[in-house]
Amino acid sequence: MAKLKIGVIGCGSIAQHRHIPEYLWNEQVELVAVCDINEVRAAEVAEKYQVKAFTDYKDLLKMAEIDAVSVCTPNYLHAPISIDALHAGKHVLCEKPMATSEEEANQMIEAAKKSGKKLMIGHNQRFVSSHQKAHQLIKSGKVGKIYSFRTTFGHGGPEGWSVDGKDSWFFKKEEAFIGAMGDLGVHKADLLRYVLGEEFAEVGAFVETNAKEFSSVDDNAVCILRTESGVIGTLTASWAYRGKEDNSTVIYAEKAVIRLEDDPNYSLIIQYTNGEKVNYELGRIQSNEDGGQNKSGVIDHFIESILEDKDPLVTGEEGKKSLAIILAALASQETKTITKI
Repeated sequence: MAKLKIGVIGCGSIAQHRHIPEYLWNEQVELVAVCDINEVRAAEVAEKYQVKAFTDYKDLLKMAEIDAVSVCTPNYLHAPISIDALHAGKHVLCEKPMATSEEEANQMIEAAKKSGKKLMIGHNQRFVSSHQKAHQLIKSGKVGKIYSFRTTFGHGGPEGWSVDGKDSWFFKKEEAFIGAMGDLGVHKADLLRYVLGEEFAEVGAFVETNAKEFSSVDDNAVCILRTESGVIGTLTASWAYRGKEDNSTVIYAEKAVIRLEDDPNYSLIIQYTNGEKVNYELGRIQSNEDGGQNKSGVIDHFIESILEDKDPLVTGEEGKKSLAIILAALASQETKTITKI
């Protein structure tokens, strides 16, 4: 069977450390082209992997042999590039957040429908083994009714790993649109929807810029969320966590407390109210720390969805629902009110 031909648009850290390596690990694909507006960077990456280099993504999309692309650009370009790629007949894996507005998200979804091609959003938290196990436990009803939760994603900020450091687009509002909430918070919004198995109805949020004096986007956010059934909890996203990255989630249920990525040895701990405790060693969650660039499962799932012609786990519609939580949080900060999602 012929291999799927892949192009990667944007050659920053997320492309170099996650997308490209994971494509290379997949025996069913062949990387054929990369693109970046930084000509030197595009050339260096292309030479390293012996593929074609482009500085204009539209030229890359003209390559008839390319079957699918990863969109790894600054946030404000996610929608226009994804839409152009879909119209060009390419399957698209787009980094998160999928867009900067509901309107853009709708346009991406419509482009996927018209083209008949796959649109997947790169929410990798759904593919973490501990998160998948927790999803199954909650869905089975074994832990009973869910009462509350707390989830957080925090580290020292993108300047520590972005190819451009403090000069990165991550810190420029005109290119990023949103800071820690778009980089980290949207991941956790998507995770909660997946693990809890329900949608959110309201959010109250404090979204601040107080840790990065060189940044024009948020770097600290705390949100209170309520699901449609009335489960309440907190979501925090921060670029101000010094030291060890925190990517943990704790879910408080009727019959147990579920601890996810909250222990250095066990990725999932179930503490039942009857005194029983079950520890799971399910592998390390992917992170930007040393040794943390393990396989996320995102690329493999994207390729599988194309080859088997099935909807990916994180469709455009799913990405839009997670984006809506973040947009509502921004609205809550601006209006100082509880915002309906």
